[in-house]
Amino acid sequence: MSTLEPRKTPEKPQRAEPRSVVLLVDDQAIVAEALRLMLANQPDIELHVCDDAARALPLARELRPTVILQDLVMPDVDGFTLVRFFRADPDLATIPIIVLSSKEDPRDKSRAFEIGASDYLVKIPDKIELIARVRAHSRSHQAQLERDEAYKALAALKHQLEVKNAELSRLSTIDGLTGLANRRRFDEVLDQECRRSRREGTPLALIMTDVDFFKKYNDSYGHQGGDDCLRRVASVLAQGARRPADLAARYGGEEFALVLPHTTLEGAAVVAEALRKGVVALNLLHASSSVASCVTLSLGVAAFSPQEPEIGPDTLIERADAALYEAKREGRNCYVAHGLASAVGASPELS
Repeated sequence: MSTLEPRKTPEKPQRAEPRSVVLLVDDQAIVAEALRLMLANQPDIELHVCDDAARALPLARELRPTVILQDLVMPDVDGFTLVRFFRADPDLATIPIIVLSSKEDPRDKSRAFEIGASDYLVKIPDKIELIARVRAHSRSHQAQLERDEAYKALAALKHQLEVKNAELSRLSTIDGLTGLANRRRFDEVLDQECRRSRREGTPLALIMTDVDFFKKYNDSYGHQGGDDCLRRVASVLAQGARRPADLAARYGGEEFALVLPHTTLEGAAVVAEALRKGVVALNLLHASSSVASCVTLSLGVAAFSPQEPEIGPDTLIERADAALYEAKREGRNCYVAHGLASAVGASPELS
C-alpha cells in the first residue's frame, strides 16, 4: 500500500540584496586596501576609492554612491568641513556618510552627527560590522530615493489630473456648437453678477437675442447650414463681450444672451445696436426671411441700477425677454431696451 508524501510548500524566492555603491574618501592606502579586502567577496557592494579630498565631491556627483565612507583626518581639508560640503550640495545632501576616525572620541562623534554624519566607525572597523552598516545605510538611502521618485510621480500625476479636471470643468461650461458659454455657465455668472451689483452698488445689463426666422432658415438650408449660421452669429456676439467680465452665452436653440457688468441701460443699448449691425454685416443669405435678405437679430435689453436692491436674475431675464418679444412685434431686426421707466429702440433698417 502506497502512502502519500506531505505536499511541500514552495519556497519563496529570496529578494536580491540591492546593490550598494560605496565611495571611500581616505588618503591612507593601507586603509583603502583593508576595506577593499573586506568587501571583495560581497557581490552586492561596489567600492570606489578617492584619496584626494578635493576630488571627493565631483567624483561623488559622477558615481552617485549609496554610502560615503569618509576619514576625519586628511592633509588638505578638515574631515568635518568635507561633511559640510557634502551636506550643502543638493545632489549629494541625502547620501549617508559614515565617518571613519582613528579614535573613539565622544566629542568627535557628537560634532560629526551635529553637522550631518549618518554613522561613526573607528578604523579599521570589524568586517561584519562594516558590511552590516554599509548595507543598512544603503538600503535606507535607496528606499528614500524610491519614495522621492514615487512622490514626484504622484505629484506629476496630480498635476496632470488637475489640468485635465480644469479642462473638463471648462468644457462643461462651454456650448459645443458655438464655443460660447452654455446655459449652465450663464446662470452661474448672472447670479454672481447680480450679487456683486447689489453688494458694490454698480449697474448690470443683460441682452437677450435670437436669430430672426431661424426655423425657416433651417428648413431652407438644412441643419448643417443652420449650425454654421449659429456659429457665425456667435462669433459676432463673442466680439461684443470684449471686456474680461462680459459674458456671451448660448441660452438655448437660436437664442443667445450677453451679461454686461458695470453697464447702464444706455450703454447696453449701444452694444445691442453694434451686435445687430455686426450680424447684418455677415451678409448671410436668408431667402425665407420676411424682414431682410440676410440673417438678422432681434434683441431685448434690460438693466437694473443699485436703486433696485430686490431685483435678481429671474427679474432681469424677464425684462430682457419682454424687450426681445417687443422687438419682434416692432418688426424684428431691431432692439428694444426696457429699464426702470425708459425705452430705447432701433429702426429695423439693415444698417
